[in-house]
Amino acid sequence: MFQAFDSDSAFDSDSAFAFASALKKFARENRIAARHRFRYFYLITTMNSRRVRHATKTLKPTPAMWRAIAARDAAADGKFVFGVRSTGIYCKPHCPARRPLRKNVVFFALAAAAEDQGFRACKRCKPDTVRPCDPRVAVVARVCREIENRINAESDALAATNEARSRLTLESLARTERVSADQLERSFKSVIGISPRQYADSHRMRHLKDRLQTGDDVTTALYDAGFGSSSRLYERAPTHLGMTPATYRQGGKGMDIQYAISDSPLGRLLVAATAKGVSAVYFGDRDAALKSSLEKEYPRASLAENKNGMQKWVRTIVDHLRGREPHLDLPTDVQATAFQRRVWEELRRIPYGSTRTYSHVANAIGRPRAIRAVARACATNPTSIVVPCHRVVRSDGDLAGYRWGADRKAALLKREAAESDSKPQAHAAAE
Repeated sequence: MFQAFDSDSAFDSDSAFAFASALKKFARENRIAARHRFRYFYLITTMNSRRVRHATKTLKPTPAMWRAIAARDAAADGKFVFGVRSTGIYCKPHCPARRPLRKNVVFFALAAAAEDQGFRACKRCKPDTVRPCDPRVAVVARVCREIENRINAESDALAATNEARSRLTLESLARTERVSADQLERSFKSVIGISPRQYADSHRMRHLKDRLQTGDDVTTALYDAGFGSSSRLYERAPTHLGMTPATYRQGGKGMDIQYAISDSPLGRLLVAATAKGVSAVYFGDRDAALKSSLEKEYPRASLAENKNGMQKWVRTIVDHLRGREPHLDLPTDVQATAFQRRVWEELRRIPYGSTRTYSHVANAIGRPRAIRAVARACATNPTSIVVPCHRVVRSDGDLAGYRWGADRKAALLKREAAESDSKPQAHAAAE
């Protein structure tokens, strides 16, 4: 790519200009190469972490489990924990906090599985300190904590040696519980749906992202998280793409976002946008909750309320909700992974008044096995309506979840279906 120079070589005065020019070219090309290495590094880290997280197993809910939560049954502690999607916190059944809505609850066999999905332990009931009742689940819980402790020890510069890392093997973990390696592997996959190695990778990824967010450089964060080199990540990476490190670390830094809140047929509506396009479309019942969601989505962006400047965006979306503007083609300006963008682009191709299944969308983007990842991309879509994630349903026709509530999703689909059915009749009457 560029000419290399030997540092021991002597240059006469006639070569000074040529050397300075070559050095300038080297610096530019080295910056370009570094930027690509930075993108490549985060590409593979995000890919690996998402693969592990989506594989984590949740428990199939039963009426008895929900009754235990509603009754705050202490006897159910240790049998399962439950996460609340709206808060990102997981609790034990006996937790004294206010009961969540049933649609926002997801169940896990143990605390480690909930944490692997990104939930945080409740500070009131401390569910991560409860011992599981099932002996097999208890073994998996202890091994998860052992994995976390060893990886955390590796982040210490004095402990981060090849010898320290070599002890974290399936066989060594199995010996601590006096079971075979095969038994431990089967128990992990049965209880939380992933292997001990995948859980270790997931914990390293969380540690790595924490270091990147606190401002560590890539090399420091990589080794502190326990990865010997970026090639170790590449070997484990799946095939879909991830966002760049700059996007992940900045959290909207540099984005100048204006927003307005208005009434709509589906309740209070928040529309936020930059000069490039729409950045958020939220529904809710309280203005304060809508503003809080925007701040959480873009924690480092410059946010300013501007009712007058946002009238055009708001009016267009409200007209669409009322059926006056079926074809909504607005530009967007959002932070997303490449995989999310592929999904969202496919959603915008779904015709007004029509629906698609998650498996159909996965096939359309060339990822037929990524159905759960597609569902996750729909759930994290910040620009609802503009990117019509409400038009994706389950294969059995069930509406599935919707970030802004199942009732709003049903109302949207019903209105769109009615409007699309009335168009041919209107054309026929005109003829």
